[in-house]
Amino acid sequence: MLTTGNQLKAARALASVEQIELADAAKIHVNTIRAMEASGAYGISGRAQNVQAVQRALEDRGIEFLNHGQPGVRLKR
Repeated sequence: MLTTGNQLKAARALASVEQIELADAAKIHVNTIRAMEASGAYGISGRAQNVQAVQRALEDRGIEFLNHGQPGVRLKR
């Protein structure tokens, strides 16, 4: 599950996707992605449906979200 801004940044880097491209895929405004990432190591605040849309868009690009005691990401095998 996508939980922190840093996790989102890492997922975007692994997926090689820019903020604007991810925002388009998730059907949200790019400023929403920027705000999510600005939370850094802290939890992403905002509408749950937006977070879920971003997570789905990244999962469609092969990203797997990890939360085994600490948020993380990896490419699906």
